[in-house]
Amino acid sequence: MIVDVWMQHPTLRFLGHDMFASLRRWTGQGLPEDELPIEATVAAMDAAGIGFGLLSAWSAPHQPPLIGNDEVAEWVSAHPTRFAGLATVDLDRPMDAVRELRRCVSELGFRGLRVVPWLWEAPPTDRRYYPLFAACVELGVPFFTQVGHTGPLRPSETGRPIPYIDQVALDFPELVIVGGHIGYPWTEEMIAVAHKHENVYIDTSAYVAKRYPPELVAYMKSSSGRKKVMFGTNYPMLFPGHALEHLDALELDSEARELFLAGNAQRVLGLPGEQS
Repeated sequence: MIVDVWMQHPTLRFLGHDMFASLRRWTGQGLPEDELPIEATVAAMDAAGIGFGLLSAWSAPHQPPLIGNDEVAEWVSAHPTRFAGLATVDLDRPMDAVRELRRCVSELGFRGLRVVPWLWEAPPTDRRYYPLFAACVELGVPFFTQVGHTGPLRPSETGRPIPYIDQVALDFPELVIVGGHIGYPWTEEMIAVAHKHENVYIDTSAYVAKRYPPELVAYMKSSSGRKKVMFGTNYPMLFPGHALEHLDALELDSEARELFLAGNAQRVLGLPGEQS
């Protein structure tokens, strides 16, 4: 089985947002006229052999959620063996954010929190995150975030692994942190932080296998790094079949490949088929 740790089932609100105009140019994707059924995402997974995916909700400042937590919960409920949810919150309302995270995990069964720092123009060391980090630790769920430069036309500084992810991991050593999008052009920083901190991981969303930086591939092959990197796509920006193309060229051994595609996510998230 393959587990995709970063995907969205897109709403029209999400797809049509101005911040994704540059991504639409890159991918050549147009906007659909109607809302897409969840079965379209399941079909894209099936076509590439993806057995399970983490569906992210999305919030941005000063507007309704682009993908709501309750929408994600509906899709997970419709396909409980294929999906789990990741919560979104409003950073500008810290106490409401903590309450919503608790509701999503305790009542909706979500598996973690995702916040994309560039959306809020606030790195993960911003004081508004810290109550959420404490709640994640208490609830036993990871914090998923974005590292590296931004594809949308927003500042990239919030995606620096050092100092931001490093500092959060120092302040919250029990917090499981998954940095998505590899961390490029600061990939070596992201690898250093993952190597330094027991509970920091990397996911490869938004990158096809042939574009993984050489230093990341070497880390994935190492005895410690093979346990630290997870597969992700960032669907629908990148379809899973395209993301997996050329994976064989990386020449991962059988253990490293299995851990990357499923085992690490299963272990860290307690998903079915959990690996020791």
